[in-house]
Amino acid sequence: MRSRSSEAAENLRELMERIRESAAPMNIMEVCGTHTMAIARAGIKQMLPEGVRLISGPGCPVCVTPPQVIDAVLSLSSRPEVIIATYGDMIRVPGSRRGDNLAARRVNGARVEIVYSPLDGLKLAEENPDRQVVFLGVGFETTAPGTAAAVEAARESGLMNFSVFSMLKTVEPALRALIASPGFNIQGFLCPGHVATIIGERGFRFLSGEFGLPAVISGFEPEDILVSIWRLLRQQREGRPRLENEYARAVAPEGNPLALEMIDRVLEPRDDLWRGMGKIPGSGLGIREEFAPWDACRRFDIRICDRETETPCRCGEIIQGRMSPGDCPLFGTVCVPEDPVGPCMVSGEGACAAAYKYQEV
Repeated sequence: MRSRSSEAAENLRELMERIRESAAPMNIMEVCGTHTMAIARAGIKQMLPEGVRLISGPGCPVCVTPPQVIDAVLSLSSRPEVIIATYGDMIRVPGSRRGDNLAARRVNGARVEIVYSPLDGLKLAEENPDRQVVFLGVGFETTAPGTAAAVEAARESGLMNFSVFSMLKTVEPALRALIASPGFNIQGFLCPGHVATIIGERGFRFLSGEFGLPAVISGFEPEDILVSIWRLLRQQREGRPRLENEYARAVAPEGNPLALEMIDRVLEPRDDLWRGMGKIPGSGLGIREEFAPWDACRRFDIRICDRETETPCRCGEIIQGRMSPGDCPLFGTVCVPEDPVGPCMVSGEGACAAAYKYQEV
């Protein structure tokens, strides 16, 4: 009897043989930071035939947040009445000045707490009634329901010292902007499984339906990713672009209706800023007027300039697939995980962090 590990190895060998048989030049963009890290960890790029390229897209929510938004967060953290509640990835993301981040601000006296969910932010507010707790709502559709639920819970409990600085983004408008941009050179998309669990297959049908681009919603195991790559190559070979759902064990055609309902109750689409991509119409999620008391931007009158602050970081080009991490002159020399210049090297889902950790370049 064969062991599970030997069966898995044989499955992977069969997959690689299928990929080699189907191989033709194809640029495939993965639009999920978890995919980026999984691909690097498994060494998938090095396994693929020549001409089949995996390119990281705008799939890391920390990475797509522009420096002027980080500057606004840093300014807010300096207010003595404020406690910033944030996911761990955000604490070392620099603003427009290198080295100026929430970690540095905390060393200099700012109250910054790492939390694991928005509900932890609510608990902080309950425990600190004399302070204003601001939760940094970072993420795509995956984290939006939890953030919306925290806002709703704060209203229901009358918790007036809690608010959310919404930096939430939606994937479809960004992909549309990317496809419409000059020099776009992607022939297929590896679609994010986590986002798809919320928005469903329907959230990605536009890729093949409107733009004639092959697309596969993929899971996160190496076998998932290789199967998805093979399906993309098969679509290209057959000349029949379509959306396929490799991650059907978790993704329903219509997504998660309860999560979508929660998002719609509390949040609404708005034009939003993306690092390197500017303002993209309808690409952000702002807090609805009826929840205004729990909107940090309204409460603290936060205003953010549309013009992106110039920094030496090339993360904006990397998340658009216009540059690989190894092409950046700062990568691995000036910019390293211990002293990052930009968010692509900071985040656990960043393309530069993945390439550096697993020596992809």
